[in-house]
Amino acid sequence: MSEAVIAQKAQVVETVTEKLQNAASAIIVDSRGLTVAQDTELRKELREAGVELRVIKNTMLRRAADKAGFEGLDSVFVGPTAVAFSNEDVVAPARILAKFAETADALEIKGGLIEGKVATLDQINELAKLPDRDGMLSMLLSVLQAPIRNVAYAVKAVADAKPEADAE
Repeated sequence: MSEAVIAQKAQVVETVTEKLQNAASAIIVDSRGLTVAQDTELRKELREAGVELRVIKNTMLRRAADKAGFEGLDSVFVGPTAVAFSNEDVVAPARILAKFAETADALEIKGGLIEGKVATLDQINELAKLPDRDGMLSMLLSVLQAPIRNVAYAVKAVADAKPEADAE
């Protein structure tokens, strides 16, 4: 193997190591068997959510994972492997891939990383069930508004009852 090829592979390993370390989540999938239309649609959905999907050789993934300090991923680096990287939204890759896997039998989630820790398939599936960031913020806002809303209803009820008491 020439030195140029070795240097190029070392650069790929370095790039993947950096992506793994900086990712909020990285979901590893086997997309073998997807049609071109399905693959295009999946990549479009992921790109719209700010997620990058890359097909990477297993040997390079193993080296990058070892270099980044992630142990226990060697068993998922078997067969054709693609990795969905997200630097911002932890939930997006898992949610999009799990939803897509429901309709496309060829897509198989194999494992991944969540916030710098190796995640099991069960953890990824649980993460996929969470709402997106906007949905979570909406739920939080609703919870924060509930006490104020209840006080407002109580004050209104007292104000509505007061004129009746004055009329008697």
